[in-house]
Amino acid sequence: MKRLLRIDFVSDVACPWCAIALSSLELALSHFDDTVDVELVMHPFELNPHMVDDGEPVIEYFERKYGRTAEQVAQVQAELRERGAKVGFTFGQRSRVHNTFDAHRLLHWAGIKGKQVALKRALLQAYHGEDKAPGNRDVLVEAAESVGLNGADARAVLQCNEYALEVRKKEEKYQAMGINSVPSIIFDDRYLVTGARPVESFEQAIKEILAER
Repeated sequence: MKRLLRIDFVSDVACPWCAIALSSLELALSHFDDTVDVELVMHPFELNPHMVDDGEPVIEYFERKYGRTAEQVAQVQAELRERGAKVGFTFGQRSRVHNTFDAHRLLHWAGIKGKQVALKRALLQAYHGEDKAPGNRDVLVEAAESVGLNGADARAVLQCNEYALEVRKKEEKYQAMGINSVPSIIFDDRYLVTGARPVESFEQAIKEILAER
């Protein structure tokens, strides 16, 4: 009999390391297909909750928030491309940093429809791979349609501010738990793993968690 493993994945669409972590985690989980049934749930975290609607240029953002030079930003982007390629995620050239609250609302709705993880992948690829703004509602609807969700329903969710309260409550919950950076991945409501770990690291963590049961 397969064992159930619940994984709560706290992240932001704006986080490139979250894209790597999700790809690494899913590759690790593929090695347990015969023994584990996985319940993988996405949860919201906003890196830039006060970002203006049209976003901010990437270089200016990193200079302002982290004091990084353009050369340092280029070095990080090169590392992201290298790390992403190892786990099958292709990074493009991001031009701006955006607000992601609407994306989190849509992900909450997608969870009800059973398409949350697929939509998360699509949104990460749209932003980090294709430089499409995750705050643009046309981009969000396009991503929803690409994973088999109804575009008109997705647009209706976005236009009426639906699930805003639910997303805020989830954000507050994880902040109250002490999570202040992403990706943060919680296994079985007990074990916290942070950062964009390599596939092997996730595999080892899963083995240890299963062995402790």
